[in-house]
Amino acid sequence: MNENLKKPLMLIVDDVEINRVILAQFFKDEYEICEASNGEEALLFVEDHPVSVILLDLVMPIMDGYDLLARLKRDDRFRDIPVIVTTARSESDSEVRVMDLGAADFITKPYNPKVVRGRVRNVMSLLENEWRKLEQSAQSQEIVDMRRRIELDALTNLYDRDNFCRKAASFMQMDATKKYVIVFLDINYFKVVNDLFSVETGNLLLRSAAAFLQSVVSTVGLAGRLEADHFAMCLPADALNIDEVIQGLDGVVQSLNIQQNIRFYAGIYPVSNVFLAVSQMCDRAHTAVAIAKGRYSQRYAWYDEKMREDEVEEHLILRDMAGALAEGQFSINIQPIFNIETGEDFSGEVLVRWYHPLKEFIPPARFIPIFEKNGFVARVDRFVWNEACKLLAYEKETFGRVTPVSVNLSRLNFYDEHLVDYILGLIKQYNLEPWMLKLEITESAYTDNMHLLIDTVARFQKEGFKILMDDFGSGYSSLNMLRNMPVDILKLDMRFLEDIQTDSRAQAIVRNVVNLARDIDMEVIIEGVETQEQLDFLKSVGCKNIQGFLFAYPMTKDDYLKRFVNKPEPIKA
Repeated sequence: MNENLKKPLMLIVDDVEINRVILAQFFKDEYEICEASNGEEALLFVEDHPVSVILLDLVMPIMDGYDLLARLKRDDRFRDIPVIVTTARSESDSEVRVMDLGAADFITKPYNPKVVRGRVRNVMSLLENEWRKLEQSAQSQEIVDMRRRIELDALTNLYDRDNFCRKAASFMQMDATKKYVIVFLDINYFKVVNDLFSVETGNLLLRSAAAFLQSVVSTVGLAGRLEADHFAMCLPADALNIDEVIQGLDGVVQSLNIQQNIRFYAGIYPVSNVFLAVSQMCDRAHTAVAIAKGRYSQRYAWYDEKMREDEVEEHLILRDMAGALAEGQFSINIQPIFNIETGEDFSGEVLVRWYHPLKEFIPPARFIPIFEKNGFVARVDRFVWNEACKLLAYEKETFGRVTPVSVNLSRLNFYDEHLVDYILGLIKQYNLEPWMLKLEITESAYTDNMHLLIDTVARFQKEGFKILMDDFGSGYSSLNMLRNMPVDILKLDMRFLEDIQTDSRAQAIVRNVVNLARDIDMEVIIEGVETQEQLDFLKSVGCKNIQGFLFAYPMTKDDYLKRFVNKPEPIKA
């Protein structure tokens, strides 16, 4: 084969197999695809292969995406390889950070095929144009000059992220016997300055803050602007007076006469190992900022053991998740949904549970957000769907009747073009009917890709599935959403029920939502019902279908199946 006709080589780096599979499908016709499951594997691969472009996930075990990106951009051999980072939609801070680290662009999860292909194509076109210009107009020495590292942030004259991390590491390692701190500083409501005043005012604030921070570190440490309105300092622990730093930054804001509630918040990481990656130190200090923002009396927080434990737990979850699924550590519980008119179960909601052999029970609130962020939730969802269908098939064969159950469809699933066919395949495999398996979609998923979601939901409904909108009212519900979205059942978020017996406005909202749903031929399920007072009110406004601890807690499959003994056949939904 002619060497000139070979496809360029794309390296996809992600620890979640389904993400690699999806991206590989997008580019298999244009690129030769290779894969790595962490940054360390990727680094070894680029040592020996002429990689043309890298698609890089951020959250991975062993070596994460931030560390890999920083290493690639520090190495003259690899710094010109374009790196396109994949991020979750909520990770706007990460997007800014990776661009400062040298990423060529970023793409958000869940993946939109057209957007992903377009961004990669644009990056490669720009790269080709830049090299063509260099080849045509630059002498060899000029090329060397253009590629020389620019150490200072152009706006503030502080070190940029990459150089701050590099120089802070050298600074601390020169005398590893000292105690050091990394201070991460964030400006609250900085966006308001740009929105209400001007970009020039915002830039003036950044430059003034940078000048003050430079005066703080002076000859004892160093300061950097990591990205946007995020700054960092590295200095000996005994040289830090954080109260004076905060007061001084307040003085900077006041001197500019910005009449807004602009405040600096700080997170402080006490360095325990000077050989730890400085980028990781900054991340830990950044974690402490979130704690500081929740306080009123003190605008800084120290990274402590509790934060460390949470961080370690997340890493352990990421490390153990694939093995846990393969080893059967996940199972399902079912929480019945009760119809107060018939006195029987209306349906049940299938919930995933993780029983770790060492940690025992891991709450869903701890692992589900992590799985949603890294894409593993798609594999867990498929496990739950299979288990739900097995349960329904057992009911049908053993009792001759079925109470339908609902399962969750995470937003990532809607970017799988085989989603409808896969679930139809399960229905056929277990000899079920579509009405038996209801599909729950959280309200927040509707804002991701409305057209794609509407098309997919319509296909499900055409096949006979019932669609539930879960957590209605917890996000940005609108009448327009209800008008456009083909939904069969609303699940009213439990937070509407707080103090409902005394809060007249909450009562009016629930009453009107129930009436509205009835007018447009939709069912309503009220979840989170825990008291008789709540139930009495819900009866008075015509609610029939109730889910909550007042009637039943989530239960194992065996306990759930006991409810079928001597029970009449429920009404089909």
